[in-house]
Amino acid sequence: MSHLDAFSTKGVSNQVNEDFYIFTMTETKVRQQYDKLAAIYDQRWNSYVANTLSFLKDWVQISPSTTVLDVACGTGEFERLLLTENPTQRITGVDISEKMLLVAQQKLQAYPHVSFHTASASTLPFENNSFDVVVSANSFHYFDDPNAALIEMKRVLKPDGKVIILDWCKDYLLCRLCDFILKLVDPAYKQCYSQFEFHNLLKSAQFDIERATKFHFGVVWGMMVATATPQP
Repeated sequence: MSHLDAFSTKGVSNQVNEDFYIFTMTETKVRQQYDKLAAIYDQRWNSYVANTLSFLKDWVQISPSTTVLDVACGTGEFERLLLTENPTQRITGVDISEKMLLVAQQKLQAYPHVSFHTASASTLPFENNSFDVVVSANSFHYFDDPNAALIEMKRVLKPDGKVIILDWCKDYLLCRLCDFILKLVDPAYKQCYSQFEFHNLLKSAQFDIERATKFHFGVVWGMMVATATPQP
């Protein structure tokens, strides 16, 4: 695969979007892995996705007039949850897996205010100050360069906007064990972070943390979430 790739996607608004992006070696592995999983992802991870994204939707409390960017949107389940309540919500999703995006597009083709783009979290194809809210769920542990991703999120966020990130938390014992094992067996995996490490990454990217928490569900999953605002 060349370092520079181009892919045309047909958004659910019936507009064709051509996004040019650069993938790192790690991102290429993530892309290949999730392209293979796309057809079965929603069924395989149904309980995990439903629990985490329902929590995120309630945590964010997005108003109908808010413009939303979902970074690493996968199969569009967060979009589906928002649109069930607010069918005219303006949402943009990005992901590096073309096949995950195809699932999202098919799922949400009835909604004209949703669009999807193939893009890396570190190279978002949008102008400065484009979105009221940027969310990212269950993907931060795959980001090859989390600082670059956070800086990009800050760039496309409006000055009074918010970024909300939900991900695994290494403060929990089983998450530490998963982190150790995945580093050995999964070439696409990067790492998960403790809440302290995660907050330091946000602060280094010049975000102020507005609110944050940790929570646990099921036997394995220890999670953390933070809402942050760009520093002046």
